[in-house]
Amino acid sequence: MSVAQRRFFTEVSALADRHVIVATTSGKMFSGTLIGINPDTLSLCLAEAKNDEGKMLHRVFVNGSVVAQISSAERPFDLKSLADRLEKVFPTMVKLYEDKGFIWVMDKVKLTEKGVIEGSGPAAERVQKVYEQFMGEAKGKG
Repeated sequence: MSVAQRRFFTEVSALADRHVIVATTSGKMFSGTLIGINPDTLSLCLAEAKNDEGKMLHRVFVNGSVVAQISSAERPFDLKSLADRLEKVFPTMVKLYEDKGFIWVMDKVKLTEKGVIEGSGPAAERVQKVYEQFMGEAKGKG
């Protein structure tokens, strides 16, 4: 897989659990939360979606062969910038797994866009503080 293909799938994956608008090749539109993506076919699953007539649908599965466009007004979480910030506090001890949506710090603290999800003790507390400061600054820019 080329670097460009990997980046493309990382970008599409970053839309998971976000509100998106999907246009089909037949001109239909759906808006809802993207909860599933088949990376081989680009088939999608939307939750609590609205069709272009405003009808609410619990789940919509859109075959990748008819997806013309996927739009998101929401900015994806900037995991790389957070990893860069953590690298200043924990030099050479930060591993970014952007495609999987998490950061490992000191091989014992796991961090996602939701905060520290694995690890405890002073290191995890320090990572959480860096995360909270990062999130506060991000909200100030928004």
